[in-house]
Amino acid sequence: MSRFAGIDLGTTNTSLAIADEAGDATAFAVPQLVARGVLEARAQLPSFMYMGHESDGALALPWAASQPFAVGEYARSRGLDAPARLVASAKSWLCHPSMDRRAAILPLNAPPDVDRVSPVEASYRYLEHLASAFDAAHAPARLTELPIVLTVPASFDAAARELTVEAAFAAGLESVTLLEEPQAAVYAWIAARGDAWRKDLSPGDVVLVVDVGGGTTDFSAIAVTEREGALSLDRVAVGDHILLGGDNMDLLLAYLCKQKLEAQGRSVDAWQLTSLVFASRAAKERLLSDGAVASAPVAIASKGASLVGGGLRTEITRDELEQSIAQGFFPLCGVTERPIVRARGGLTQMGLPFAQDAAVTRHLAHFLARQGQPGAPLRPTAVLFNGGVMKSDALRARVVAALAGWFGEAPRELPGADYDLAVAKGAAIYARSRATGGIRIRGGTARAFYVGIEAAAPAVPGIEPPVSALCVAPFGMEEGSRARVPSGEIGLVVGEKVRFRFFGSSVRRSDVVGASLERWSEGELEELSPIEATVPASAGAPGDFLPVTLASEVTAIGTLRVIATPTVGAEEPFALELAIREP
Repeated sequence: MSRFAGIDLGTTNTSLAIADEAGDATAFAVPQLVARGVLEARAQLPSFMYMGHESDGALALPWAASQPFAVGEYARSRGLDAPARLVASAKSWLCHPSMDRRAAILPLNAPPDVDRVSPVEASYRYLEHLASAFDAAHAPARLTELPIVLTVPASFDAAARELTVEAAFAAGLESVTLLEEPQAAVYAWIAARGDAWRKDLSPGDVVLVVDVGGGTTDFSAIAVTEREGALSLDRVAVGDHILLGGDNMDLLLAYLCKQKLEAQGRSVDAWQLTSLVFASRAAKERLLSDGAVASAPVAIASKGASLVGGGLRTEITRDELEQSIAQGFFPLCGVTERPIVRARGGLTQMGLPFAQDAAVTRHLAHFLARQGQPGAPLRPTAVLFNGGVMKSDALRARVVAALAGWFGEAPRELPGADYDLAVAKGAAIYARSRATGGIRIRGGTARAFYVGIEAAAPAVPGIEPPVSALCVAPFGMEEGSRARVPSGEIGLVVGEKVRFRFFGSSVRRSDVVGASLERWSEGELEELSPIEATVPASAGAPGDFLPVTLASEVTAIGTLRVIATPTVGAEEPFALELAIREP
């Protein structure tokens, strides 16, 4: 019987699920070090890497007799008393546009005696551990023999997607398909509901997927339509990449614990605050995963003391957790409110480009406004929650209350969500549906895309030549598809540095490939980052005009390629790649 694999490479946890042709997907319990010399299987592999000290001895695994690092539960726990040796949030670093993500920069600010790795290598190590653990448990079968779907945030840009594929390749997973995490959550929900999902949804519904994970907040909207008498799902909107999630909440809880300790007359230095962050994360996850627990202890070592005896101790109660996070991250704001942007310091420490506003609800209001019509935000009729943060009944209720306040009626919360493992399970189910058939979410581009065509016009002082916008990718253009772009007589300027202008629109949803816009209303088109390039020419002088025809394609990893093919001479086609997931 054929099997299919889905992998959720998460900021906080990584998980693997396997689906077969007959049943639902099941999570693979990942063997990992949970203490020195102790190997246990856990439902998830924490996405942490501990760079070992010589005093740690061998960090042996059944498939690796000795290695100078550990990943998973033991790595995370070592972060309590050795935070300078802990690699965390590698997935968030993968999408940092200002950093060399192949450079060994993690752990950030580690002392000279600590080995460092790149975000790509850390990601590869988590995937390598999954593959090795699966192979050891299922020998002679190997994970690489299965069709594999690896998930990424819907908002990941092309570079981050390519680096994710690169990490998978390094781990021996040479043939993977990428899937957006919110879509994976929907696939898992459909599988869990069985035929009942068709009763939960009807044509005209718009499902809002709210995915708040360890490092990111992702919004997607999926429309329910009817095609040939059957329900169909179309992903119609994707939010920006927002570095806001459980990591931010851990820091808030750490400051809460710091205040409580200082009120007891105990001082907390910068090193101990870092330890408090990891301890607070563990307390938060315990409270969110077990509704019967009223409080969770937080303990770290004091200077010169071990955790046992002379450490610093406090606790986080459920009320403190839910109230501080609800008020700080899920305020009941107005639908017209937008994320607050503050002036940043001219000099700042190297770090992740976190969202400046911690209010998830303000980011949600902005997303719905951008995806709707002017003055009429996109209105969801149902909401599906995903991510470990959303395990809290109080936080889910807070989001629903915000939506009810905006639209006068609360969207219904779709039942049966699996907040921790849905993405991995959904990825495995999607892998199966690709091979055997089944419900598919139609994705494609969440915006229409245009390239600027500069008119040939006489020079006029102070007036730029007019530019038209030529549609090269309509709204909903599917990944893997290619289109010829009718464009009239246009050409490339070769042999000198030129600038290519691109535009996107989430409101012009009926434009077809080749549609040319001479003018447009404010807000209809958003100009994207231009691409500067020099088109090589084997003949002719710099500045010559080379007649071309255009084609476009959306790659499997979410890149828009515009290919210009010369109609005369022997010049090679010239391609431009645009990261269409950029905010």
